[in-house]
Amino acid sequence: MPRRRFPLASTVTAAVLLAAAVLAGATATADAKTEKSLASRFLEPHNAARRAVGVPALRWDERLAAYARRYAAARAGDCALAHSHGPYGENLFRGSGGAGWNPEAVVGAWVRERALYDRSTNSCRGGGGACGHYTQVVWRGTTAVGCAMAPCAGGRATFAVCSYSPPGNYVGIRPY
Repeated sequence: MPRRRFPLASTVTAAVLLAAAVLAGATATADAKTEKSLASRFLEPHNAARRAVGVPALRWDERLAAYARRYAAARAGDCALAHSHGPYGENLFRGSGGAGWNPEAVVGAWVRERALYDRSTNSCRGGGGACGHYTQVVWRGTTAVGCAMAPCAGGRATFAVCSYSPPGNYVGIRPY
């Protein structure tokens, strides 16, 4: 029986396909690790702020994160701090200077509003919603969060959004 020959092109094609499959698997794994890392990088500063006031930790919710990703992508064109008016609580952030922002800095900006919250009167010093991001972060009734970031068009800023369930910031109710 004669030996079957494999043309060099078939061998090269097989090698390229194998390499592509390995690379695709590695990329999917890297994307999953990056997404998990992003989740923990948003979640830990939220939970540190909650621990500081004796409120139970939040859990990451992929459904909320998907909602936040869709909204961040929709806002990336104009980077407007306009709420989605969806079914969840929502904190928005826009940081100028492009890509220098990270999840810890975003949540940190919201948590620094603690200095504006007057627990004795359950209000924000300076009026308005000057501490509303902070009160949503520590809202006792909120149990889950999902967040996303997107570069704004032209790289001039970064847009971030966190979605919360159940939502908080009900007028007249203390966050904790």
